[in-house]
Amino acid sequence: MIELSRDESVFTLTMTAGENRWNTEFVRAIAAALDEVEASDGPAALVTTSSSEKFFSNGLDLAWVQTPADHPAGGDYQVFGEEFMALMGRFITLPVPTLCAINGHAFGAGFMVALCHDVRLMRADRGFLCANEMQLGMRIPKPELALFRHKLPMPTFFETVQLAKRWAAPQAFDAGIIQRTAALESLLYEAQQWAAELAPLAKNRNNFGAQKEALYGENAILNSQHGPAHLLKNSSQFH
Repeated sequence: MIELSRDESVFTLTMTAGENRWNTEFVRAIAAALDEVEASDGPAALVTTSSSEKFFSNGLDLAWVQTPADHPAGGDYQVFGEEFMALMGRFITLPVPTLCAINGHAFGAGFMVALCHDVRLMRADRGFLCANEMQLGMRIPKPELALFRHKLPMPTFFETVQLAKRWAAPQAFDAGIIQRTAALESLLYEAQQWAAELAPLAKNRNNFGAQKEALYGENAILNSQHGPAHLLKNSSQFH
């Protein structure tokens, strides 16, 4: 489901569950990997990617969401919402640089987790980013809307959340969603090399993490009374 490796200062978290759909067990597996990253000392950075050549993450585990009793391997459905949102808030404020190597489609929750990273690289030739809740007849929760609004320029934000636009890599780069594109064969390598360059920023974890909290946490300095990390970590208070 999840593999975590380390090469000197660079951790690589690889999602290995095919389409990498989100349920409670998937959330908890990633949370355990973040525990290991945070338990480390000294300069470090985290790269998140997928083992699939087609999917980075295809969103929620819809079969499990619709009939959780029929899919017990997905875990406790009742706690999913708050645990997932809290994990996203944790990604945003992780006290090391985080890079997302988007090697395939990232839909819904998959797009969301990509945005929770500090920077994003995307496969140049294939794959789309899309917040497809409107297409599924769903509304995007306020904590997730806050995340998208903080991470995206306003025109891009509206097209993404309201019009469910699908962004291929060149358009995503032009729209400010991703920072770099790369061929599939070099995507992970380029992400890891960039991660090694950024890792020294986290030599002082407290300092690096505290500034992220100032950007995205409670009483954030950007755009609203609260930032997306606070909303996500306390999602039951914001509907």
